[in-house]
Amino acid sequence: MEPLKLILQSALDTALSVVPVGVMLWASLLQLALATVLCLGAWLISRRLHPAIAAWCGTRPRWENARRILEPLIWPLIWLAFLSLLLGLYVAAQQDTWLLEILASLLVAWVVVRLVSRAIRNPMLSRVTAIVAYGMAVLSIWDLLGPTIEILNGPQFTLTLGEFSLSVYQVLATAMLLAALLSLAAFASRITERQLRDADWVTPAGRVLLNKTLRITLFVFAFLITIGSVGIDLTALAVVGGAVGFGIGFGLQKVFSNLISGLILLLDKSIKPGDVITVENTYGWVNRLGARYVSIITRDGIEHLIPNETMITEPVSNWTHTDANTRLRIPIGVHYSTDLELAIRLGVEAAQSQPRVLGDPAPRCLVKAFGESAIELEIRFWIQDADSGVSNIKSDVMLEAWRLYQAHAIEIPYPQRDLHIKTGELG
Repeated sequence: MEPLKLILQSALDTALSVVPVGVMLWASLLQLALATVLCLGAWLISRRLHPAIAAWCGTRPRWENARRILEPLIWPLIWLAFLSLLLGLYVAAQQDTWLLEILASLLVAWVVVRLVSRAIRNPMLSRVTAIVAYGMAVLSIWDLLGPTIEILNGPQFTLTLGEFSLSVYQVLATAMLLAALLSLAAFASRITERQLRDADWVTPAGRVLLNKTLRITLFVFAFLITIGSVGIDLTALAVVGGAVGFGIGFGLQKVFSNLISGLILLLDKSIKPGDVITVENTYGWVNRLGARYVSIITRDGIEHLIPNETMITEPVSNWTHTDANTRLRIPIGVHYSTDLELAIRLGVEAAQSQPRVLGDPAPRCLVKAFGESAIELEIRFWIQDADSGVSNIKSDVMLEAWRLYQAHAIEIPYPQRDLHIKTGELG
């Protein structure tokens, strides 16, 4: 029991060390009671504001994302505003505000953490940022933030190479700055992508190209700003980066080839999101154009990731590149005793019976050849929604042709051979 008592006593002494000397207990309890009342009032106000904000954003879809981010922060922000007013009154009355300052610092740290966790999608980076924010808040409460920075920036925590020096504090500050700038760049890129998605004046390929160009530019600027803040000479970095880039270029040839091929696809507009294509026996519609691959979703719901280089070097059939209309062909054979004019007319009717088949150009049924076992016909028709499937519309037309031929006693023969046996006397 004695070690437990020592631990509890140490924890109590640490907690009491925060309380300034001369502060009366009733004054601290009064501050705590006022902060609690303000917290309850902020919560009640936020409960009344939520329905009004939801109704206002419901008629403005563009504000929906902002509402999801800011709505959970309404209560702490209102509470923080009330605490700020109370702090102002205490300062004007020349009263001690140690407890209110602690609550305000912790509340600010909590709001920052919530905002950062909403903006940063990486869970690990979000947790690290939360730990750093809470740690800085605690150090600030104990008045240890300044001394901690001085220690981490001191000679014993500094690496010196000639005229260049780098301390642990600079490394941590640079890492935090880079993470913040990269998160801000990603957030700005997502907002731009959503804005371009509704822009009618930009083609689908142009939207992807603009968004990727902006994203790369923002990331490059974030990296350069961070490097410049540390004091690294960018000219020396360019020389080192060139040597390193030359070395790793051999190992990343395919990656860079796919990146360049992706830019070519965006610039020549040969493939864009929504197109129906066939490549390497894969038939489907383009879901998105990535930096390394093209996402194609088939009729089976399988998403194929085709490298951009393949889309450049291999033959690609784009069913909707310049015109959404697509002509389909269905071969069919009839018996030699068939009334060909009737069979042709019924073939056209089978195609015209399907709502997906276009009336202009009109369906046709042609005589293709006189085969060994049947007269070969071909039903031709046009559709303009290849993304809804090709095999299914062919199946519907063939099924209707089968029904019509059965109703009119038209026989669809199958390959057959006649065997004639000649008998003769053996010598």
